[in-house]
Amino acid sequence: MALWQGKSNRKSTGGRLVLARSKRKFEISREKQYTRLGTESLRQYRGMGGSVKVGMLYAEYANVVDKKTNTTKKVKILNVTANPSDPNFVQRNIINKGAKISTEAGDAIVTSRPGQDGAINAVLIN
Repeated sequence: MALWQGKSNRKSTGGRLVLARSKRKFEISREKQYTRLGTESLRQYRGMGGSVKVGMLYAEYANVVDKKTNTTKKVKILNVTANPSDPNFVQRNIINKGAKISTEAGDAIVTSRPGQDGAINAVLIN
């Protein structure tokens, strides 16, 4: 199923909006590819104007910042402990921005968007 990012068929008041044109190909978005735990796998997507986005499909490691020592380490992700965007993501081990993950260094919150950036950056909670 294609996701359409064009204008709605309804006005803000709830009335019907008659569009002056039909749908356009550039208004179709891509299907969501969620980042899960597993052996690291990246995928390239074509963006608007020919730009390239690197999406992470599977992740094994995260770049974790320790604010106390002001250092960054690449540590292994053990599992997803909480996800405010969708509680079901915890059971499926899906990682997105704001997810709370447990790593070998301790619990951390993801600050990057792995589906858009191609990397997982996180900050330790201590």
